[in-house]
Amino acid sequence: MARAFLFVLDSFGIGGAPDADAYGDLGANTFGHIAAACYASKGDKAGLRAGPLLLPNLARLGLGHAALLATGQMPTGFSSDSQPTGIWGAASETSHGKDTPSGHWEIAGVPVQFDWGYFPDTIPTFPANLINAICPEAGIDGILGDRHASGTDIIEQFGEAHVATGLPIFYTSSDSVMQIAAHEEAFGLERLYALCAIARKHLDGYNIGRVIARPFIGTDKSKFERTGNRKDYSVLPPEPTLLDRLKADGRNVIAIGKIGDIYAHQGTTDERKANGNMALFDKTLVAMDDAKDGDLVFTNFVDFDMLFGHRRDVPGYSHALESFDARLPDALAKMRDGDLMILTADHGCDPTWRGTEHTRERVPILMYSPGIAPDTCGIRDTFADIGETIADHLGIAAGPHGRSFLPKS
Repeated sequence: MARAFLFVLDSFGIGGAPDADAYGDLGANTFGHIAAACYASKGDKAGLRAGPLLLPNLARLGLGHAALLATGQMPTGFSSDSQPTGIWGAASETSHGKDTPSGHWEIAGVPVQFDWGYFPDTIPTFPANLINAICPEAGIDGILGDRHASGTDIIEQFGEAHVATGLPIFYTSSDSVMQIAAHEEAFGLERLYALCAIARKHLDGYNIGRVIARPFIGTDKSKFERTGNRKDYSVLPPEPTLLDRLKADGRNVIAIGKIGDIYAHQGTTDERKANGNMALFDKTLVAMDDAKDGDLVFTNFVDFDMLFGHRRDVPGYSHALESFDARLPDALAKMRDGDLMILTADHGCDPTWRGTEHTRERVPILMYSPGIAPDTCGIRDTFADIGETIADHLGIAAGPHGRSFLPKS
C-alpha cells in the first residue's frame, strides 16, 4: 500500500486532444510549442535564452515519450533514444469543458458529464438581475469591470477607480467562473471573501463552477500586484471523488495549494496553502514526510497556468518548468518502497495560442514507484484512470468511471 503522491502541473498539456477542434484548439500544444520556441531562440528580445528546454528529470520519467504518444511528434530538443525510468502515457479528457474543476474532478475519478454555464463575451457580461441581487446583500453600490478580461489587465485598468470608489471589480473568462478583484487594504480581505460567498450563493442557478476572490495590493496601477490570498468558491463535485473515498476509509488526504478550494473542501483532511511553485514544492516535501501508509498528498502547482499560460508568457513558462524539474529529485528522494508518484496536468494553456484561455489538450501521465519496471500505460480514454490507479495502489474499492493501469505483479 504505502503512500501516493499526485502532482498536477496546472495547464501543462501535451497536445493531441481528439476533440480539440470542437473547442477551437486544434493544434494547441503547450509543451510542444514551448519546447520549439526555446530551441529556436537565440537569446532574443522575447526573453528566451538560447538553447533547448532543459527538463532532464521529467524527460527521464518519460515526458518526451508521453508527448510523442499524444501527438505523434517528439518535442523539439527531446529524444526517443533514452529509456524512461518510469511509466509514461497520456490521457484524454472526457469532461465537458476545459475548466480547472472539470480536469481535477476527472483526475479524481469523476468526469463532468453536464454542461457548465458561461457568461457571454459582451459588455456588460453579467445579467443585470444577478448583479442587482448581489450588490444590496453585500452592501456595495455597484461594480466595475463587468466583462471578459485578463486578471492583471483588468486590475491595471480599473484598480485605481476601485480604490477611489470602493466598487469591486467583477470579470470572467471563457471558463465557467466569476472573478472578483479587490484591494486587500482599501476594500478588505475578509470583506472580499464575504462578497464572494454571497455571489456563490446567487450563481447556483446559473450552473457556474467557481467564484474566485482575487485580492491585490499596491498604491497605483504601476504597482498593483495580486497576492497569494486567492480563494476559490467551487460547487461540489457531482459524485464522491477519490478524495472522498480515501477519507471515508480513514486515510489522510493532504491537499497542497488550491486543491482544497477546487474540491469545495470536501474529501480533504489537511489543507496547506503557499504562494508560488517553489513554496508549494517546499510544502509538498514536508507533507511527504508527514504522510503515513495509505495517505495521499495532492498538490496543484498553479504558477504554470496563472502566471504564464494565461499571460501568454513563453519565457516565464519555460523557466518555471526548468525550476520545477530541478526540484523534482528532492521529491523522488523521499520515495519509499511501495510509494507511488504520478505527475499530470488538468488541461492545457498554450502560451503561443490565440487569446488568453485554457486549451483543450491531452495531459501527460508520468508515474514512478521504486521497483516498478519502466513501461507505457498508453493513451488513456479518460483522466479518471489516474484516480483509479491511485485507488488501486492504496487498496480501496474501484470507482465507476476509470480503470487502473497499475502493473500487476
